[in-house]
Amino acid sequence: MYLGRLVISKIRWLRNGEGRLRYLFEDYAFDTDRRELHRGAEVVPIAPQVFDLLDYLIRNREHVVSKDDLISAVWNGRIVSDAALTTRLNAARSAIGDTGEKQHLIKTLPRKGFRFVGTVQEAQRLAVDLIGSAARSSDPKPVRASTPRLSIVVLPFANLSGDPEQDYFVDGMTESLTTDLSRISGSFVIGRHTAFTYKNQARDLKKIGRELNVRYLLEGSVQRSDKRLRVNVQLVAAETANHIWAERFDKPMADLFDMQDEVVSRLANTLNAELIAAEARRAERSPHPNSLDFYFQGIAWFNKGPTPDHMARAHAMFERALALDPNNIEAIAWTAAVNLEVASAYMSDDGRALVAAAEAMLAKVLSLAPNHAFAHLLLGSALNATNRAAQCISECERALVLDRNLADAHAEIGLARHLMGQGAETEAHINEGLRISPRDTSAHRWLALVGISKLQILADVEALGWFRRSIELNRNYALAHFWLAAALALLGSLGQASGSAKAGLSLDPTFTIRRYRDGASSDNPTFLARRKRVCDGMRLAGIPEG
Repeated sequence: MYLGRLVISKIRWLRNGEGRLRYLFEDYAFDTDRRELHRGAEVVPIAPQVFDLLDYLIRNREHVVSKDDLISAVWNGRIVSDAALTTRLNAARSAIGDTGEKQHLIKTLPRKGFRFVGTVQEAQRLAVDLIGSAARSSDPKPVRASTPRLSIVVLPFANLSGDPEQDYFVDGMTESLTTDLSRISGSFVIGRHTAFTYKNQARDLKKIGRELNVRYLLEGSVQRSDKRLRVNVQLVAAETANHIWAERFDKPMADLFDMQDEVVSRLANTLNAELIAAEARRAERSPHPNSLDFYFQGIAWFNKGPTPDHMARAHAMFERALALDPNNIEAIAWTAAVNLEVASAYMSDDGRALVAAAEAMLAKVLSLAPNHAFAHLLLGSALNATNRAAQCISECERALVLDRNLADAHAEIGLARHLMGQGAETEAHINEGLRISPRDTSAHRWLALVGISKLQILADVEALGWFRRSIELNRNYALAHFWLAAALALLGSLGQASGSAKAGLSLDPTFTIRRYRDGASSDNPTFLARRKRVCDGMRLAGIPEG
C-alpha cells in the first residue's frame, strides 16, 4: 500500500516537473520537452508547427523577430506564403487565448515583425528516475494493467524518398497525427517521445503492443518526389498483428505543409471512425459490457445512417451506458446528437422538444468540460435548429479552434448559411469538410445539404447530382430521397419522383409534408419562400400531406 502511494505521489511530482525547462505565462505552462501547452491542468491541443512557432517567439521574447526569422527557424528557410504564416500565427494566438485584435501576448509590429510581450517565468526542474527506483526497492510481482480502450501508438513513419533530409517532413507527419488522434474522445495515445524510440528498428508489432499496453498500432510510409506525395498507412490490431484497415494517399505536390495538414486530417478523421467500429465489434463480444462498451455500440449504430430504427438503437445503447455511469459525458453528448438527428431529419412530431432536451444535455457537458469540441459543434446544431444561425457559426468556429478535424462543423456552418437564405455559400463550406474528411460517416448528409441549397438558388438540375451522390454514399438517409423526389417533380420527371418518394417512405413511413413544413428552423424570407417550393415538389411526387 505504501509503495502504491509512493509511486503515485512521484508520478504526480514528475508530471508537474521533470527536470526540463518550462515557460509559465498567465495561466499557461509551455513544456518544451514534452512539447505540450497546458492551461491549468488541461492540455491545449496545438499542432507541432504552431508549437515550434510559439516556442521561437517565447525564446526570443526580448527581441522583435522578422518574418524571415520565423521562416528560417520554423520552416528551415523554405518558401512560405504570407497566408500560411498568418494562419499559423492566428493558430498560435488562439491556443493561448490571444487574438489579432487584442495582441496582449503576441504583438505584430507593422513592417518590423512580431514579439511575444507576455510576462514569462522559466521553471527549471530536476529529472530523477524515481518510479524505477521505487519499483526496484519492493518486491511485488508486476501486475499488468488492463489494456485501455481506443489505445494506440503512431509508430514513426518510414521515409521512402531516399533522401535523409526528408526525415523532418516524415517525422512531422507522425507527430501531427499523434496530436490529432489524441483529440478523439476517450482515446489513449502514446506520446511521441516513446513512439520515436522505435524509429529505424526492426518491429515485432505484437511485442510493441505488449510493451506499450495498447490495442492498436498505426504504421506507415511516406514517399515524396518533385511532383507527387505518396502516403501508405496500416492500422494493426496489437494482439494479433492483423491489419484492420489500410489506406493510400497519392497526391500531386502543392504547398508542402498544407498537404501535410490535409493528409493528417484525413487520416485522423478516418481512423476515428475505424477505431470506434473496432471497439464496437469488441464490445458486442464482451460477456459483461460496461458503460464504454454500450457507448461505442451506440456510436456504431448512429454511423449506420439516420433511419428511425438506427437512431432508436443508438439511443438505447447510450441510455444503457448512462444507466451504468451517469457521469459518462461522452454518452450524454451522443444522446444529444441522436435527439438532434431525429429532429433535423423530421423523424418525429416532437422535434422542438428533442432539440430543447439536447441543448440541456449539452449545457451539462460543457459545464463539466468547457473545451469539449464535439459538444460545441452539437450546440451549434441546436442553435441552427432554433433560428439562431449566426450564433451557430460562432459556436462551430470555436469547435474548430479546439479540434481542426471536426469536419461536421464546416457542414453545420454551411447549413447556417442555407438557413440565412445564403444557399449559394453552402457548397464552399461542405467542400472544406470533404477536403479534410472525404469518407466521413456524415458525408451523405453534407452532400444532400448542398442539394437542398441548390434548390434554394433555383439550380434544380445541379441539385439532382448532389442528392444522387448522397444516396450512393448511404441509402439510409430518407430525407435525401424526399428532397430528390421534390427536385425531380419540379423538373417534371413525375415517375422518377414517385419512385424516390417511395424509397424515402420505406425508410421513414411516418414522414409527412406537414411535419417538414412545420419544422422550419428559420424565419428568413428567402429560406421560407424556397422551402415552400420544395413542399410543392414533394406534393407532386406523392409524399403524404399529413
